[in-house]
Amino acid sequence: MYYLNMKLKTFLKTFVKIILPLALGVLLIWYIYHKMDLTAIWEVVKSDVRYDILIFSLIFGLLANITRGYRWGLLIRSIGEKVQTKNVVYAVLGNYAVNLVLPRMGEVWRCGIITRYEKIPFTKLFGTLLIDRLSDTIMVGSITFLIFVFNIDFFLNFFSANPAILTGFENFIHSIWMYTGLLLFAVIIWAVFKYLGHLSLVAKAKRLLLDIWEGVKSIWYLDKKWLFIVQTFIIWGGYFLYFYTTFYAFDFTRHLGVGVGLIAFTMSSIAVAVPVQGGFGPWHFMVIATLVCFGVDKTDAAAFALVVHTVQTLWMVICGLFGIVALPIINKNEKSKN
Repeated sequence: MYYLNMKLKTFLKTFVKIILPLALGVLLIWYIYHKMDLTAIWEVVKSDVRYDILIFSLIFGLLANITRGYRWGLLIRSIGEKVQTKNVVYAVLGNYAVNLVLPRMGEVWRCGIITRYEKIPFTKLFGTLLIDRLSDTIMVGSITFLIFVFNIDFFLNFFSANPAILTGFENFIHSIWMYTGLLLFAVIIWAVFKYLGHLSLVAKAKRLLLDIWEGVKSIWYLDKKWLFIVQTFIIWGGYFLYFYTTFYAFDFTRHLGVGVGLIAFTMSSIAVAVPVQGGFGPWHFMVIATLVCFGVDKTDAAAFALVVHTVQTLWMVICGLFGIVALPIINKNEKSKN
């Protein structure tokens, strides 16, 4: 019976972490493409794509992720910890490969692998990671706000063509259960720490949160805040070029210009926030819907999304596997030198 219970728990964890998100992505892909002319899409994929331009665009994605590694190292050092730059860079690259299997678990893996090789407390690393991700949220939010302000007509057309998105968002925002749940959760946490602080488990949780907060405070300890800001702009500039350069690989998008590229990039970045492997499904939907709003034929837009996402995903796998394999090798060599 114990063995069966363990097998059931393992299956449920696998189902929730891997199978369910992937199934949702596949379902959305099927919903997007099942009524389209797949033969016409294949003709575009086969003969109307400049794959040399697509390959060139991959350089920008790699440079952006390498810069992310440097920026994370900057945060870690700001809390008084020493870390090798190559370790954090390879960990960031591996992060994205892990996320393709386990959505959002790449970040946990990233912290865990640096804890293993650099002997830095996991909780402190996790705190710096929160700052890393918070800066991304601020960047995406800022870009989205500016795009919304200066392209209000696009959003009106987009939500008019896709009313289910706006309806779902409004239902979420206006749900009394969401606010009740958040309030109840906050009250429970406060009560536990105030009245059960003498319990060892609660004390450990408190120390854990304090360590995480120590990592979060890394942004205040930064001696080179200007460098952090510059690196943030380089990261997101790289991601934009990673996406926008692909416009020139297709006859039907190369004329659209930087403005449309920025809007499509922003919508695709919002889609990646959905906890599905590599944005599989939501990314395609957002990019296709955006391009269609700017006059691109739906079949062509579907081909664009399919080709670009596939090529970029394969690139993430290659770079990520390289980082994962390189980490134990370089650290073994370091030990042998010592």
